[in-house]
Amino acid sequence: MRGAGSRGRRPLWVIIIVVVMAGISQLSGNGELSLSRLWSTFESTDVDSASSVGNRSVDESRLRNAISAQQSDVQVRGTGEVIRLLRDDLKGSRHQKFLIRVVGGTTILVAHNIDLAPRIDSLQVGDRLGFYGEYEWNDKGGVIHWTHHDPGGRHVDGWLEHAGRRYE
Repeated sequence: MRGAGSRGRRPLWVIIIVVVMAGISQLSGNGELSLSRLWSTFESTDVDSASSVGNRSVDESRLRNAISAQQSDVQVRGTGEVIRLLRDDLKGSRHQKFLIRVVGGTTILVAHNIDLAPRIDSLQVGDRLGFYGEYEWNDKGGVIHWTHHDPGGRHVDGWLEHAGRRYE
């Protein structure tokens, strides 16, 4: 039973939910609720930043688990060494393609959409590369794609980092 002093008041949790939802709506930039955009902003921290050092083992573990479980559609973050540069795929959406070796020794193809993000012209065999994208398993090691922003806002934005520059 409510006391006379609380008549007409909304519970605090309702007010908090309304304020949070309004804040998320404003963060999306268009007045619509965009949790995926908020999440991608939260997730896209710099691979080399001090705050990400503790998360690297978690990120690497997530990628290793996706590889061993043969999973696809898994958002992953990590680093790898470029072991081979491939010709750009110019059919349909253009993609810069190259192979990286990640922790554990697995070779993964990176397919970076250069219609939506800048091409990494300075990329060389032996370079270290940071990535945040979607992993798709295959019997050759897998593919990482969605390493760019999504202009439609339906997918988490990804990126590649090379030589101190982020390509998204």
